[in-house]
Amino acid sequence: MPMVQSNSPLTLNLTELAIAIVRKEYRASDVLEHAIQRIETYDSTLHAFCTTDFDSARKQAESVDQLISAGKYAGPLAGLPVAVKDLICTKGLRTTFGSQLYADFVPEEDDIVVKRLKAAGAVILGKTNTSEFGYGAVGHNKLFPTTRNPWNTDLTPGGSSAGSAVAVSARMVPLALGSDGGGSIRIPASLSGVFGMKPSWGRVPLYPSCRDERYPGQSGWESLEHIGPITRNASDAALALSTLCGPSQYDRHSIPAEANDWGLKGIDYLKNCRIAYTTDLGFAVVEPEIIAAIEEAAYRLRSVFGCLNRAFPLIGNNETLLDTIVAKETDRRGLKTMAAAKGVEFDGWLGSILERSWTGDQFSDALFERKRIVNATAKFMNDYDFLITPTTATAAFPINSFGPSHIAGKMLPPSAWVPFSALANFTGLPAASIPIGFTKDGRPIGLQIMGRHLDDMGVLALSAIVESLFPNDRWPGPTL
Repeated sequence: MPMVQSNSPLTLNLTELAIAIVRKEYRASDVLEHAIQRIETYDSTLHAFCTTDFDSARKQAESVDQLISAGKYAGPLAGLPVAVKDLICTKGLRTTFGSQLYADFVPEEDDIVVKRLKAAGAVILGKTNTSEFGYGAVGHNKLFPTTRNPWNTDLTPGGSSAGSAVAVSARMVPLALGSDGGGSIRIPASLSGVFGMKPSWGRVPLYPSCRDERYPGQSGWESLEHIGPITRNASDAALALSTLCGPSQYDRHSIPAEANDWGLKGIDYLKNCRIAYTTDLGFAVVEPEIIAAIEEAAYRLRSVFGCLNRAFPLIGNNETLLDTIVAKETDRRGLKTMAAAKGVEFDGWLGSILERSWTGDQFSDALFERKRIVNATAKFMNDYDFLITPTTATAAFPINSFGPSHIAGKMLPPSAWVPFSALANFTGLPAASIPIGFTKDGRPIGLQIMGRHLDDMGVLALSAIVESLFPNDRWPGPTL
């Protein structure tokens, strides 16, 4: 149901709210109380958050108010309430990674991105729900109730950054951090009707995150994992990235910042850009309503750019490749040892990875298949600046499943609904999901944009163009 506008500061997006706080139109403390009230009122149904710390958040907000009252600069995210996915470490605030193994774990240090949020003046009020260690495209775990889609609580919001996407979609916060090793930012952004971006690999540094060997389970996915923003639009994501990007000595893969100005580029930045689009990557089975929405987006983009070509890199179905690389980068021995000591059993995707006997040849074959895909994609992107696809092959489906049993009338494996997202993780290319409408029964549809190597600015700029072609003032109930 559409949201009713009100005087609540949470009707503003991230960028608007940042300006309003600096101009003293809202106090950071008052904005926080609106967010807390919304969480306390509605999250018992949606289960976006798994841990909150409102007392600490109130102290953070009061500090921002004091700085602003004294005429001092409080940071680009001053007073903005932010949620952090429960795979990302927060000092002094419980971080479970969605696993019984870490049910009471309280980190001794912040992740790099959390430190940067705090330095930018953001107010961190809690952790958002995730699938266990991020193993899964939906938000199931054994510790907390499953996160529900705010557009229809009988449906999944996707995952693994389920809680972060729902917290933004339901207007509990204007910014939430997610992580993405195979689509876990973009998938829930699509199903929840919000903007989500996986930056270029290395653009946002990670530590402890998947880099710390002390934490079995959390320490996996090293060559695939990214951290990025989930927001309401591309402009807000750009503001968030302006504070998150830049190298760190704790992440050997992190890359230098290109610029301090992450403001959205205009249409001139995209002049003469070459755009390819596909509805199936040559192999995927996709729901007709999703195909129709992508075709409509291509039609509208032609009115802006004049030409879009139907084309795609010849990579093939890479589902088993993702499975093998994840297995290779999982601390299987550490998890098994820790689970045996604590009497914990794993199921789902993680359980299958731990149960299987993998060979060196399987891992070697996967590494070289990945190289083939990376090289094929690089050659393709010599001819195109952007590749547009659906974000997912279907819209949201019933909450207690790992995937729809049928897509476009065909019986398929439960994982067949996410064929488009892992390519950007294999290659490290920047990619974003942008909402472009709804199915006839009101489920959000997302379009994915993947850009060239390190062209995060271009992905953001093209995302903003798509947003202008699909204006949206429709938000899920409950109303503000």
